[in-house]
Amino acid sequence: MNMKKNIAIIMGGYSSEYEISLKSGQVVFEVLDRTKYNCYKIHIFKDKWVYVDMDDNEFPVNKNDFSVIVQNQKITFDCVFNAIHGTPGEDGYMQGFFELLGIPHTSCGMYQAALTFNKRDCLSTLKPYGIKTATSYFVNLGDTIDEDAIINKVGLPCFVKANKAGSSFGVSKVYKKEELQHALEVAFNEDDEVIIESFLDGTEVSVGVITYKGEVKVLPITEIISDNDFFDYKAKYLGESKEITPARLTKEQEDKVNAVAKKVYEALKMTGFSRSEYIFKDGEPHLLEVNTVPGLTKASILPQQAAAAGISLQELFGNAIEESLS
Repeated sequence: MNMKKNIAIIMGGYSSEYEISLKSGQVVFEVLDRTKYNCYKIHIFKDKWVYVDMDDNEFPVNKNDFSVIVQNQKITFDCVFNAIHGTPGEDGYMQGFFELLGIPHTSCGMYQAALTFNKRDCLSTLKPYGIKTATSYFVNLGDTIDEDAIINKVGLPCFVKANKAGSSFGVSKVYKKEELQHALEVAFNEDDEVIIESFLDGTEVSVGVITYKGEVKVLPITEIISDNDFFDYKAKYLGESKEITPARLTKEQEDKVNAVAKKVYEALKMTGFSRSEYIFKDGEPHLLEVNTVPGLTKASILPQQAAAAGISLQELFGNAIEESLS
């Protein structure tokens, strides 16, 4: 008789994305197979790390060994399911913490998380592998802003993005030189580093790559058509976009983006979930960014892609746990 495994589902986080994370974590909690796993919802916030039971009672987490005490019983965890978008779940902090404690977790390693969370560093790392990206210009808080140099390099319209923020927080599309300053202020509100990128006018796709049953698997591709100016927060979470899975690509486009997505996953030595955004320019997929803790709600892209591949949410999430335990 196999003992059931104790699974801590961590959710929340310290960033603007915490509400989405709580939804993702709740979905994971609801769908995991109860014949295999005892599931515990753990809220991770700056001011408290707590286990939340079915009646919303909160029990503090002991950070020395990541345990909780409930009714004089000490509970420890066999595996942590990471559903935190943004910091500290997507940028390497939680990964490092669990790796120090020797507790398996479902996300990629600490270095991979930190690297992919930093858009500038991630794109720079992938350049030698021949991965195409938009033309970019880097600015740090306190730098002298040379607007002409920026526009000469990236052109107009361009995107101004916070370097280390998710869910399109701190992103603006800039059409005129006069709008640049305000866009930088918006981005610097989220991060002290900014990346300014040329606008790629083409089909945008989102590609999920996961390790499934021991193999790297590229999921069916999603095409993103935003009702807004670009795929911003509202488009992502308030339904102001159309997502078409599988994407309407030619066989050649599909093969190209599949190959690039797999190459990126393997070059970065990724494990667990990943979802990357690409835009086709001159028939070639250009990488925008890599997410290592993608949304896991029913409406989220990765679960839609898994469904298109015939993988249920229970299989998708259960596989992540089994992979991390193996």
